[in-house]
Amino acid sequence: MPRVKRGVNALKKRHTVMKLAKGYRGARHKKIKAAREAVNHALNYAYRDRRVRKREFRQLWIARINAACRELEISYNRLIDGLTKAQVEVNRKMLAELAISDRSAFAEYVKIAKSHLTATAATA
Repeated sequence: MPRVKRGVNALKKRHTVMKLAKGYRGARHKKIKAAREAVNHALNYAYRDRRVRKREFRQLWIARINAACRELEISYNRLIDGLTKAQVEVNRKMLAELAISDRSAFAEYVKIAKSHLTATAATA
């Protein structure tokens, strides 16, 4: 069986890792073992945090909507319940943006939600 020389492939692999480790401090951008470890951790954190970011933004939007709701004397869950009963489809990102930038439009949504909450309470 002929001998297989793998120098080119190994060098290519190391080169890829070292490119990813560019800008890291100390041995992490110079030595392959430290660089590989740092790059693997960084890639794992990036993968995980792409998912966590979605959760964190949703939490932020809900907190903003709730704060604006409290000023208009309704709770967040009552607002969402009222909008659902009114069959108004607006996502939390847009509601949060309206709560910050356009208070009058947000107040209209609150009015719609309140009216449908009282309408369903009267029929029940």
